[in-house]
Order: sequence, then C-alpha cells, then structure tokens
Amino acid sequence: MSLLILGIESSCDETGVALVRSTGGVAVPSLLAHALHSQIEMHQAYGGVVPELASRDHIRRVLPLTEAVMAEAGQRLADVDVVAYTRGPGLAGALLVGAGVACALGAALDKPVLGVHHLEGHLLSPFLSADPPEFPFVALLVSGGHTQLMRVDGVGRYELLGETIDDAAGEAFDKSAKLMGLGYPGGPALSRLAEQGDPAAFKLPRPLLHSGNLDFSFAGLKTAVLTQAKKLGDTLEARKPDLAASTEAAIVEVLVKKTLTALKQTGLKRVVVAGGVGANRHLRAQLNAACAQGKVRVHYPELHLCTDNGAMIAMAAAMRLQAGQQMANRTYAFDVKPRWPLDALGG
Repeated sequence: MSLLILGIESSCDETGVALVRSTGGVAVPSLLAHALHSQIEMHQAYGGVVPELASRDHIRRVLPLTEAVMAEAGQRLADVDVVAYTRGPGLAGALLVGAGVACALGAALDKPVLGVHHLEGHLLSPFLSADPPEFPFVALLVSGGHTQLMRVDGVGRYELLGETIDDAAGEAFDKSAKLMGLGYPGGPALSRLAEQGDPAAFKLPRPLLHSGNLDFSFAGLKTAVLTQAKKLGDTLEARKPDLAASTEAAIVEVLVKKTLTALKQTGLKRVVVAGGVGANRHLRAQLNAACAQGKVRVHYPELHLCTDNGAMIAMAAAMRLQAGQQMANRTYAFDVKPRWPLDALGG
C-alpha cells in the first residue's frame, strides 16, 4: 500500500519538512521533496543556540516550509496519509512546536500522526542515499549532542555498544573551536582551519582509546586544547591551524578506532555513519581507508542530509510503519521527550 508521509523536524536549530512515499514491502521509501531552514545566522550573535529564539523561529518557518514541500512534490495536504514529527530528544520548546503543528495538521486533515525518535532519524538517514545499507550493521551516531556505537539488526532493533560518558564529539569540536576564538558553529570552522595545519604538531590525548570498551570521552581533550592554547600565548594566532588540525586528528582517531573495534567484536562487515559530524571530510577519509583494508562497506547520508532535517524524520516514520514497529494513530494530544535514549525505543 502506498503512503505519503509528511515529516517535521524541529528538535534544535533547524526547521525541516519533507515528504516521503512508502510503497510497502521491502522497498526503500523514496524522498519526494524536502526543505530546510537553518537558524545558524540568528544564533551566531550569541555564540550558541538560544532555546527561546529557536522555538519562536520554528513557529515562523514550519508552515511556509510545508507549503514549499507540497508544491515541489506536486501534492496537496489532503493527499498526505501520515504526519510524522520529532518527539525527542532535543530542546523541549523546539520539540513542542513541531509536535503541535503536526498534531494540529493531523486533526485538521483527519489523518493519523506518528512521533519519531530524532536519533533513529539520523540512524536511518543513509537509506535516503544513492547507496542505501542493508541490515545488520554497526552504526556510529556522531553529532553535537550524541556519540554512540550501536548494533542495528533491523528497524527498531538496536543494541547500544558504547557511548560518550561526557562531551560528545561534536561538542569537542565546538568547544575547542570556541577556545580558539573561531565563533559559532565551531565544528565546521575548526575543520576548515585544520586543512591548513599539521595534525601532528601537538600531542593531544586520545581519551579511552585503550579502555577495553566502546565508550567515548572527549571532555579531557577539550581541557588539553585549553591548556595548549594558554601555553602558546601570543603565538596562538599563528599556530591556530596546527592546533585545529591536531584537535581534529585526536577526535577522528578515537572515532575510527572505536568503530573498528565494534566491527571486530560484532563480526559485522557493514558500518553506517550518521549525524552532523558524519560530514567531516577527515573522518570519512580515514574511516573509508581503514574499512577498505578490512573489506567493510561504509555508508553515509548525503552531505546535505547529515545535519538535522525533515527527510530523516519522514524516512524513519515510513520504515517503522513498513516494519510494523509502530502504528500511526488519530490521538492528537501529544507530549515530547527532551531526553530519550535510543536503546529505550520500543516497537
């Protein structure tokens, strides 16, 4: 049975809307149209995301984006079969905007709604690519708020292998960039600067690299970057590219080696990388090279779908419905889950 699924993402500082068609069975759902508005420019003046401003901006953007998506797809709102939205995790106020709009649309159209886990959206986003993965696989979820390794045996069948015990990898990028005065968003700025530097210039720690488990820790690295920046004093400006490159090298080495350990422990030969840090060129190059040696297939989302977006929410909803993991319903009272572990996600 063919279904049109409208997805709305509003968990943080991007408003995303997308339309996906599911034809049922084992066929991968197809993306018909998507639109995205980033709030980066608005938050730059504050050096980070201001939750109240984020929520208000989602209110302004979500309906115009929905109209743009429907027009691009050549569909009417009345044609939509299911309205999906990000239920969590994320900023409570921002989540409430998307949930409220989705449930209001569902009620107005007399169509069922479905709350989606934000991280499941990232996890399944490579299925939107030209080279979709097959189950089972190891997933490296790596973003500003999350760094996790999961074993994925199917939709809704997730086993947590390891996660960060403090800062996520994206936080390490952003906080290190802030210490270097690179502004917001720091991660992409640090990566661009790192292109001009020497990754071996400074000996920075690789926390938990030899811990014997698959957990991560990046808070100590951030402290080491601060200490090194202070040592450089007046020479910091000239050495920033080297410090940026050394910081990126430390983060990437930990991510790559832990992922390889997860593959070895599970015996799997396929890995999926998802989340904003998955767009990092250095990470992709090193992981591709390491996995090629072990004859492991690596899958990524398309670059423009690495950050938060509505397409991944619509796709996750479509795949959950196809797998029979969840039913959409006409219950329009809603709640959100700002904190919601992915391995606690029920069917």
